[in-house]
Amino acid sequence: MNVFYLKNATEGLNVFPEEESKHCVKVLRMTEGETFCVTDGEGFLYDAELVEAHPKRATVNLTNKRPGYDHWGFNLEIAIAPTKLNERTEWFLEKATEIGIDRVRLFTSYHSERRAANVERFQKVMVAAMKQSIKSRLPKIDDITPFDKLVKQPFEGQKFIAWIDDDVKDCLCNLYHKGENVLVLIGPEGDFSPEEVALAKENGFVPCSLGDARLRTETAAMVACHTIQLINQIK
Repeated sequence: MNVFYLKNATEGLNVFPEEESKHCVKVLRMTEGETFCVTDGEGFLYDAELVEAHPKRATVNLTNKRPGYDHWGFNLEIAIAPTKLNERTEWFLEKATEIGIDRVRLFTSYHSERRAANVERFQKVMVAAMKQSIKSRLPKIDDITPFDKLVKQPFEGQKFIAWIDDDVKDCLCNLYHKGENVLVLIGPEGDFSPEEVALAKENGFVPCSLGDARLRTETAAMVACHTIQLINQIK
């Protein structure tokens, strides 16, 4: 099924932005009368018919507005230090969108390898993953924030910091309570500094393990995301 993203979609006639119009008409060579699916990124899917096959402003008729299947009764957020190679961060964003996530918070810390982020590019990766996995909701992504400010931001729910240390024995899967909002901090390749861990603990974050394997930043973030979703899907 071909899926397109249209922000602020409504039932009836709508006009695609240039990028989606080009993909629909030029790349996929769709013609007037063809049908497909549209997601508004806010929780709804639509049946769509191409009314005017214009390569820069294609007109579509949207009907049958309905909630997507990707709704859950908790809020899942991952805070991650962007990796040195953007491709690795993009890989996480793609997979997290497929698995299911509500928000990604980017931050810099003492051992950060990258201190700037192209959030616009990252969001495009998430849009593509949302369409590919037929999701109705586009995860939010925050611009990069210093660690000391991030841990002081308000959050209603359980808060964890994934930290590699001999004294950290409790796994995320044993600490997290099913159905609760959750925010998990994932550090850079050099991990968090002791001072950062202390600051996080002062602000309500609980140290946790993601298992015995030593994981790269983007892998750890994906494992945390999948762990939370899996726990909540167990009957």
